[in-house]
Amino acid sequence: MAYVISDSCISCGSCAAQCPVSAISQGASQYEIDPNTCIDCGSCAAQCPVSAISQG
Repeated sequence: MAYVISDSCISCGSCAAQCPVSAISQGASQYEIDPNTCIDCGSCAAQCPVSAISQG
């Protein structure tokens, strides 16, 4: 199951920089994870300073 970013996202970009498959991009109001590209590695969740990323 792909990871998701909650509304707690502060748009710092640290998750996108950590993603090995470039599944994370800036959306309209916060970063978003493409569920079709996400490989469920969890690197983004470990990097998030506000714990806004979890498995969806």
